[in-house]
Amino acid sequence: MEKSTKIKPAKMCYEHIGGKLGQLLAEFFADKGWIAKKKLSDKHFYITESGQKEFEKLGLDLSQIKSENL
Repeated sequence: MEKSTKIKPAKMCYEHIGGKLGQLLAEFFADKGWIAKKKLSDKHFYITESGQKEFEKLGLDLSQIKSENL
């Protein structure tokens, strides 16, 4: 009997990772202090200084992200 191969989705929604994986990543990055909100009620996160260092260690090119006024 052949084992069924179950895969976990990494859903894309427009230009971001959505679904449970996106939620887990956001929670992990926030818990590590790599992303934060200015106020808890804010909709958007920003990348912290420590987040910039840690994401760059992972090989991410953050220069591709445009700066915004949040």
